[in-house]
Amino acid sequence: MFIDKVKIKVISGAGGNGMVAWRREKYVDKGGPAGGDGGKGGDIYLVADEAISTLLDFKYKSVFKAVNGENGKIKNQMGRCGDDLYIHVPLGTLVRDLKTGKLIADFTQPEQTAMVAKGGRGGRGNARFSTSTMRAPQFCEPGEPSIERELELELKLIADVGLLGLPNAGKSTFISRVSAAKPKIADYPFTTLVPNLGVVKKPNGDGFVIADIPGLIEGASEGVGLGYEFLRHVERTRFLIHLVDLTLENPEENYLKINEELKKYGGRLADIYQIIVLNKIDAVDEKTVEKYKKDFQKYGDNIFAISAVTGQNVEELMYFVYQKVDEIPHPEFEVEIDEDLEALNNDDSEYEVFKADKNTFVVQGGKVARLASVTDIRNTRQVIRLQNILTNMGVFEELKAKGAKDGDTVVVSHVEFIYYDQEN
Repeated sequence: MFIDKVKIKVISGAGGNGMVAWRREKYVDKGGPAGGDGGKGGDIYLVADEAISTLLDFKYKSVFKAVNGENGKIKNQMGRCGDDLYIHVPLGTLVRDLKTGKLIADFTQPEQTAMVAKGGRGGRGNARFSTSTMRAPQFCEPGEPSIERELELELKLIADVGLLGLPNAGKSTFISRVSAAKPKIADYPFTTLVPNLGVVKKPNGDGFVIADIPGLIEGASEGVGLGYEFLRHVERTRFLIHLVDLTLENPEENYLKINEELKKYGGRLADIYQIIVLNKIDAVDEKTVEKYKKDFQKYGDNIFAISAVTGQNVEELMYFVYQKVDEIPHPEFEVEIDEDLEALNNDDSEYEVFKADKNTFVVQGGKVARLASVTDIRNTRQVIRLQNILTNMGVFEELKAKGAKDGDTVVVSHVEFIYYDQEN
């Protein structure tokens, strides 16, 4: 089955932690702070690539993680920044944030780029906190967290001309004759399970893309058969070539059925210009061909009768198609793109306080865990600084609300300290 919708998870790189270090050199007394900053984590970008035509690769790999920044080092050395990650997607890809439901990108131009997850900033080392009044800071900062999010990629084919017709109407044969595409061709319904794209060269050397859309059946607009999966792929075409199989019963009725499905689907498809092409004239007599050419005049002025197999009248049809490609501009779609604030949201300050047992409370959360990760429990100043930050975050108010009493133990990651009501 053609893969036109996939879900992926992207995880940007986390920032490296700053470092607490001291200058230690011979003949240098009390060298001072020398802890370097952590490196920035890698960003994640989506890039439109015209060399890719499907989302099939995402079926086998759906999780993408950028490199974390390295922790700061001694001698004021900054940790290495994580490399950015670029994910290539086909032209015509829409990107939606599954958490918010917002449409955040529409890739319509080659090399178009969108950042979907910003890497975390590296934490500052203790050398950055040195001042005239604090010559020996004994603390550093943790790096910012990564951004993790789930995205939906939806592919809308970008083609100039779309081919429509019932299953086995000869679309694959037609596209193989007028372009370099070599689709699978066989004499049974639903041979084409994926849209085939072919590049047609005009006499002046220019080219345009023609899309062989899989066959539609009655009820396609309501999800019957394969049709519903592909109707949206013709929305961006300039116009349609509607192939009608003259070897089937009631060709006119079949033509009307497909157009009814287009109307039911709605949008631009209900009014898009069509060239009516009566196919397989090599398999019926001339009287039948003339009859249907006359019958179809009421649906349009431009009726062509061809044989895709033998090539009869195909050249005449294609000259008319070249003319229409020049006349009819590519449709412009006003897709409303929402501002993607989540791509920059490294905030993990939410936390949870719960009672683990009679006299122990646990504080969990991204930021508090990161702060604890750069706190040396052997260093009283670092523990006090952690407590001050937790106070400003409202953690101690929450502990009191949860029933914490003087003397209870508070656990934050690997750090433990005794709770005292600061108002007493």
